[in-house]
Amino acid sequence: MTTSTEVLSTLASLEDEKIRAVNQRHGDDHAVNLTKLRAVAKDLKKNDELAAELWETGDTAARLVAILIMRPKSWSREQLEAMLRDSRVPKVHGWLVSYIVKKSPHAEALRRSWMDDSDPVVASAGWALTAERVNRRPEGLDLPGLLDVIEAEMADAPERLQWAMNETLAAIGIENPGLRGRAIDIGERLGVLRDYPTSPGCTSPFAPVWIREMVARRAGN
Repeated sequence: MTTSTEVLSTLASLEDEKIRAVNQRHGDDHAVNLTKLRAVAKDLKKNDELAAELWETGDTAARLVAILIMRPKSWSREQLEAMLRDSRVPKVHGWLVSYIVKKSPHAEALRRSWMDDSDPVVASAGWALTAERVNRRPEGLDLPGLLDVIEAEMADAPERLQWAMNETLAAIGIENPGLRGRAIDIGERLGVLRDYPTSPGCTSPFAPVWIREMVARRAGN
C-alpha cells in the first residue's frame, strides 16, 4: 500500500518552479502541474485513510491529491468544517468545496452555517454552495432576499467572498426570468468585475454580461 511519504516524494519529483511562480500570482503555492497531480491521484484510487494522512501534512499539492482520493460521504460535518477552516490556499479551498462538500450529505447544513460566518473565506464557501443550489435545487431559497444581501454587501466584500456572491447573482439571473432584470440592474450599478480581463472566447465574470450570454446560448439551443 502506498504511504503518504511515498506520495510526497512523488509530488516533490514533479515540482516545476515555473508553475509555482504562476500559481503564486493567484495565491497558491504548489509547483505541480495539475494534469500530473491528477494522474497521481488516479493511480492511488479512492482511499480515505491515505487522504487523511496527506491532508495532515499541510502541503498544498498533497492536500489537492487528498481531495481527489476522498469519498465525499465518508467525512463528518465536523471534519469538513475543520478542513474548510484550515483551507486558506484558494485552490485547496475551491476543490474541497466543489469536489467534496457539494457532494456531502452535510452540504446544506454547512451552507447555512457558513453563509453568515465572520470569516469571509468561510462565508465564500457558503455562497459557493448557495450558487450551486440556485442552479440545481432552488426550492426553499429566498432568492429576492439573497439579491437584497448581494446588493447591500457585494461591492465592499473581500475578493473571494465577492466572487462567490457574484456567482450567486449571475446564477439567479440566469435561472430565474422573473428576477433577471433586477439581477442585471444590481450588477450594472455595483460594477463588480466589470473590467476583469477576459481571454478571447471566454465569458466575462461581470454578472450582466454573464447572464445575458448564458441566456442567449440557451435560447440558441
